[in-house]
Amino acid sequence: MRSISLFFRSVKQILFLVSSLLFIGGGTYAQSATEGATLYKQKCTSCHAINRVVIGPALKDVDQRHTEDWLIPWIQNSPKMIASGDAKAVALANQYKPNVMTAFPELTADNVKSILAYIKEEGSKPAVVPGAVQSGSSGSSEDVNDYMLGGLILVIIIAFLVILVLNRVITTLERLLLQKQGVVVADEEVAKRSKIQLLFGRLKVLSKNKKLVFFILLIVVVVLATVGWVGMWNTDVHTGYQPVQPIKFSHQLHAGINKVDCQYCHTGSYKSKNASIPSLNVCMNCHNYVQATEKYNGEISPEIKKIYHALDYDPTTKKYGQNTKPIEWVRIHNLPDFAYFNHSQHVKVAGVKCQKCHGPIQNMEEVYQYSPLTMKWCINCHRETEVNHKGNAYYDNIIAAHERLKKGEKMTAAVLGGTECGKCHY
Repeated sequence: MRSISLFFRSVKQILFLVSSLLFIGGGTYAQSATEGATLYKQKCTSCHAINRVVIGPALKDVDQRHTEDWLIPWIQNSPKMIASGDAKAVALANQYKPNVMTAFPELTADNVKSILAYIKEEGSKPAVVPGAVQSGSSGSSEDVNDYMLGGLILVIIIAFLVILVLNRVITTLERLLLQKQGVVVADEEVAKRSKIQLLFGRLKVLSKNKKLVFFILLIVVVVLATVGWVGMWNTDVHTGYQPVQPIKFSHQLHAGINKVDCQYCHTGSYKSKNASIPSLNVCMNCHNYVQATEKYNGEISPEIKKIYHALDYDPTTKKYGQNTKPIEWVRIHNLPDFAYFNHSQHVKVAGVKCQKCHGPIQNMEEVYQYSPLTMKWCINCHRETEVNHKGNAYYDNIIAAHERLKKGEKMTAAVLGGTECGKCHY
């Protein structure tokens, strides 16, 4: 029996060796196309797609339209080729004016060949019809590698499970063999049962200690009271609330990386009670041109497609249809009806930054409620925030009104803003 155990241990080592070799083999499979896919996504997809025109031409059959010897220097430094007077380069530059292809001097000739290999591989695939069921093998070399890796992992898991079961069987057989030879072997189930009985015996002894029981009950009461108290205080407080939105809009990308000012989209925050959610027309100011194709093999981002779908917009013809529909955003920050908050009063008059209430919004991939927005939280902020009245027209008017009151001049409520809509209307 011991020889059987040694045999299965040697099988383990063989499995590890085979797995390592398969991993190495899988890593070198279609290296050129895989490298080209990575470079293509990094360098090309912002302006090109395989089967359609974006900013630049569609790249399918580019190896048939131009020779490899011409494409390598063109991709590495197209402005240089245009300046040299190359006929093909000048013709392309004139065709796609005023857009100029970016130079990529960091790409080697082998890098460009890998990109061209990937474009040739992708271009040879049949065009994908939206909504159609694909048949046959339509995945790239990366997909093939993924399937190979997934299958390999599954085989390894199954092999280890088989080994564990066989080891268990061997152990049982060895125990039975020893029992036949007259060797006494302790039953594992009996040993476990005796340990459980010993544990219950100790607990029974401890339960008779009145001081210990009182102390445990006191702790339980304190814990339950604390949990109940905290629960009541946090009733209707939604800190951390993060609903799933119909479009995965990233504030981190727009406000953080691209430095888009908050008030470009939320125009009401500076002049209105409500910050307002921007209309899709504001989105289209940028996304009429920016389509975020880098991560989607040259295709338009599925989130941007949702904007186009809501506006019934065709990015190919750049025309709008009549079948429009609103985006049903889920509200995150929601104050009670009896609480009045005016964005412009805080943003324009007091100069409060958005992050004061909304937290590090520029770092949020998905927006969540950062602050508790409770009465206590608001009052603490008002107690700590200093009023900066210098150069502030609102406070200048108040000071001027006070000076007129000191002189005994006639003052009305209208002078102090009594006719503003927000004084009475929510």
